[in-house]
Amino acid sequence: MKTFREEGREVPAVRDVSFEIRDKEFVAIVGPSGCGKSTILNMIGGLVAPTSGRIEIDGRAVTGVPPNVGYVFQKDTVFPWRTVARNIALGLEYRGVTGTEQERRVREGIRLVGLEGFEEAYPATLSGGMRQRVALMRTLVVDPEILLMDEPFGALDTHTKLNLHAELLALWEAKHQTVVFVTHDLSEAITLADRIVVMTRRPGRVKMLYDVALPRPRDVIKLRESEEYAREYGQIWHVLGEEFAGARL
Repeated sequence: MKTFREEGREVPAVRDVSFEIRDKEFVAIVGPSGCGKSTILNMIGGLVAPTSGRIEIDGRAVTGVPPNVGYVFQKDTVFPWRTVARNIALGLEYRGVTGTEQERRVREGIRLVGLEGFEEAYPATLSGGMRQRVALMRTLVVDPEILLMDEPFGALDTHTKLNLHAELLALWEAKHQTVVFVTHDLSEAITLADRIVVMTRRPGRVKMLYDVALPRPRDVIKLRESEEYAREYGQIWHVLGEEFAGARL
């Protein structure tokens, strides 16, 4: 459970939330705005502490920011005074990775997200999708075991978002981190995740845990044209739609 104080009163964000995430699993959390999705992510990442209960990683309580966790935020958070290469190198610098090893990992990261030729470009000259690729690789280049993602593609147009879905899936297939991905977009959750946590409106509770039955690897374009995708969407929307409707009342 997590509550916040607002104007002298206790406001519950999430209550009685309990679920497990398996090693190397890709889990998406969906629910109405304000249901506590980002709060859950922040508690997993050690950015805020639960009011009651506990968050555990590998059986150990989270009491601060875990060293094996990477976080990709909704805003791209790249530094405008650093080039693409220097932005991606930032996490490596914090961890003391220098010299030829840093250069190798930055070069490989740039290749993986298709930014060759933009190594010395500054964020102001890049598109929103390119900046988000930089932010994603800045996190991935340090090889976190757990990747937390808070609506990282929410501000992007559909075409750019689908391209980044394909890139993220390819990276995940190669590295297989455990991923917890917060989104408002049910289509995005079905496209990416192994399992979806459906939240109620605030105070957020777990309404449903849904195993996505779509095979991997997934083609993000063809997938949405399939009967299997439509069936998955319909089953989850039947539950999620009730919460979106209730949130408007």
